[in-house]
Amino acid sequence: MIDRDLKRSLGQMMKGVQVIGAAHGGVVRAYTSHWLCQVSFDEPILMASSSPKHDTHPLIVASGRFSVSVLAGDQVEQGQYFSYPGHRMRYVADDYLDDVDGLPRVRECISWLRCEVEDHVSGRYDHDLFFARVTDVREGRLGEPPLLYSSRLGWRSAGGRIREPGGSVRDRLLARADGEEAPGEAGGAPGGSAP
Repeated sequence: MIDRDLKRSLGQMMKGVQVIGAAHGGVVRAYTSHWLCQVSFDEPILMASSSPKHDTHPLIVASGRFSVSVLAGDQVEQGQYFSYPGHRMRYVADDYLDDVDGLPRVRECISWLRCEVEDHVSGRYDHDLFFARVTDVREGRLGEPPLLYSSRLGWRSAGGRIREPGGSVRDRLLARADGEEAPGEAGGAPGGSAP
């Protein structure tokens, strides 16, 4: 059991929301996840987390593949729907899903990925980890802000840029590392003295 303070701190983490789907033997299932991440820069490898108790899990294991629908900020309803076990909704997801080459896709998602499982870590945690290669991608509403989730803060939509136009945090940090004063930093860092 996770300590209460640790759980509250972990709950502050804001992550993107995706729907992970799988199909095998004529059965199609999907679940909402915010525990999917890219794990390599050199290769298109993702890691997905799936509970062995969820009805999507055996389909991933049997088929060796899954799909990822990246949800947009206006798709909270879809995110909420797939966060419930399918039996609660009597599997009436046809109005949210369509089929792309035998795998489910959430309609109007930001993007869709086909993933082929390359490694499966099972029995070590309460969720299994699937490391998978992205083998196909379909662009959707790429210009839309993504849906985000935090167990403490709930559903959010990614907002606008926080950087001022023309400003570059990276350039300021590189200038500081080189011992130069970056543009707009005369007199040192805000709230402190110059190094």
